[in-house]
Amino acid sequence: MKNELTRLFIDQFQVSPDVIVRSPGRVNIIGEHADYNNGFVLPAAIDKAAYIALSLREDDEIHLTAVDLKENFSTTIHHLKPIGDVSWPNYILGGAAQFIKKKISLKGFNLLLTSNVPIGAGLSSSAAVECATVFALNHLLKTGFSRIEMVNMAQKAEHEYAGVMCGIMDQFASMMGKASQVIKLDCRSLDYQYVPFKLDGIKILLLNTNVKHSLASSEYNTRREECEKAIKLIKPHHPSVESLRDVTMEMLDQYVLPADELVYRRSRFVIDEMERLNDACNYLEQNDIASLGECMFETHEGLSKQYEVSCKELDFLVDYVKDNPEVLGARMMGGGFGGCTINLVQEDAIARLVSEIKPAYEAAMNLPLDFYIASIENGTEIM
Repeated sequence: MKNELTRLFIDQFQVSPDVIVRSPGRVNIIGEHADYNNGFVLPAAIDKAAYIALSLREDDEIHLTAVDLKENFSTTIHHLKPIGDVSWPNYILGGAAQFIKKKISLKGFNLLLTSNVPIGAGLSSSAAVECATVFALNHLLKTGFSRIEMVNMAQKAEHEYAGVMCGIMDQFASMMGKASQVIKLDCRSLDYQYVPFKLDGIKILLLNTNVKHSLASSEYNTRREECEKAIKLIKPHHPSVESLRDVTMEMLDQYVLPADELVYRRSRFVIDEMERLNDACNYLEQNDIASLGECMFETHEGLSKQYEVSCKELDFLVDYVKDNPEVLGARMMGGGFGGCTINLVQEDAIARLVSEIKPAYEAAMNLPLDFYIASIENGTEIM
């Protein structure tokens, strides 16, 4: 990969790259919709990654090439702004803009991008590009920002240039990942710890529904509002409560259930999910992958029936595998209404499972089913 990127870079820019950076996509094992409720998440960096080669220039020009899209884009450091007609340059320009905001003297640069993180599959392809850009510029400009500082810079790139008000998890997992370990991340304090993830004879299989329903963004915002409504019902009685992280089941039963049964169900899922994540971490410490898998199935049931962010395509895939003894756990992953399911599958059963589920899904849903086998790898790094 490094040699190929160098060759492509020289062909495009007639100079050698100063640095080549790999930055991965991510999965979240459990802890869905917990980030905006100040809860815990359990993400990990995967072996699907964005790769950028970059060289600094002596002028103020920025020249970008996306190999996979066969597209080029140029601007200058004095005209950095979000662009509306194509999206991919925004992830790079937004990262570069963070250095100017920090009063760093930014040089022009050439950048070549390629990625094998599937776009639109919920694996955070955009966060991978943002982290790679910030990491490469930090290295070449010798600005000395810590990884945590770079996580925040990459998140701001997404907010300000892509217009997506994401939580911190995606960039955090991409930048901070470690091979064979997941990250227990406290979304309130940003405290974190690594938890071993030993999958002897078991692989992570991602099944991509190839659908993204139009409900996704509007219903995501609605779920946030419903969680906030629960807080408004509880806070007059418990002033210290700031988020569902602070809420007990007794509070829900006493103040939310009598007032709004729907908000109760949404909040109940989030509180149950926070408890499941703690259980999941304990199971991982004991290397009990089967019990972790049961937590994943429970999470999907809650996301589908209580939180109601699943869809028929995701439910089909989880229902298909839930009674298969070679599948230890499965659930939908991400905001909902499309994207991937994450499955823990015995390695020697993957080919057989895919050969069965792919035609069944495609016949039932009239959509293609893509699949990816993922392993847990290091976060953003220089190649």
